[in-house]
Amino acid sequence: MTDTQNRPLTLPAPAKLNLFLHITGRRNDGYHNLETVFQFIDIEDTLIFEPLAEPRIELIDSDSDIAIADNLVFRAAQRLVLECQQQHQPYFGVRITLDKRLPQGAGLGGGSSDAATTLVGLNHMWGYPFTTSQLLLIAAELGADVPIFVHGHSAFATGIGDQFIDVEPDQHYYLVVKPQVNISTAALFADTRLKRDCKPLPPSQWHWQNTSNVFEPVVLKQYPAVAKLHAQLLNYGPTRLTGTGACLFTRFANQQQAIAAQAQLSLTESYVVQGQNRSSLIRTLTQI
Repeated sequence: MTDTQNRPLTLPAPAKLNLFLHITGRRNDGYHNLETVFQFIDIEDTLIFEPLAEPRIELIDSDSDIAIADNLVFRAAQRLVLECQQQHQPYFGVRITLDKRLPQGAGLGGGSSDAATTLVGLNHMWGYPFTTSQLLLIAAELGADVPIFVHGHSAFATGIGDQFIDVEPDQHYYLVVKPQVNISTAALFADTRLKRDCKPLPPSQWHWQNTSNVFEPVVLKQYPAVAKLHAQLLNYGPTRLTGTGACLFTRFANQQQAIAAQAQLSLTESYVVQGQNRSSLIRTLTQI
């Protein structure tokens, strides 16, 4: 273990927005073909990686109700250990402490981002045994949203959301609001009203006016609380659902306008954020 590897490593796990989300058809494997633009935002979880003398993975996560064995951070670490063993690559034990700030089940990609930071962080600590392409394949096994956080740049995504063409959307300020509801992604996909035949868009031709989130009308029908909040936010600016979660985001011309709107609304959980086209995870690693 080198001196660098012997030090604790602290890394962010940023949230993301889906600036739009279309379904362009069904796949033979049961998944759907998607089109979306991912953009990162400047709120994040934090993960601390501390080397251990014994070759084991420990996870300290006091902020979520997920069992350790089911936690995406632990699963990602164990999966990378297995890959090291199969490829005869060296590794060492690590204690991972997860400091959660991002809400769960919100469409912000919190759990997926935590998993990606785990893959990228351990790969760094263990001396880069795997290329980014190899990490992306492992990430896709863990969940459809994990690869974008490994990729680390805003992207027009296709496939199941894991094929990327880098884009540079405007880095707007947003008010992100989480209604106090839990949304079932499986129930949304099962809804017969869900639009699954969007015409594919060239990556260079997407914009707010010719896109939507196809899950939004289904969510607004199924969850009156989300519909009420959506109507309120539309008074302040363009508003959209992100992913298949509960969070809504409203676009503003500047930070001051977003803060003013936040102050006028009785919001139980909200964040004023800015879009980022390069993730804080990748920016942090380049400075180490």
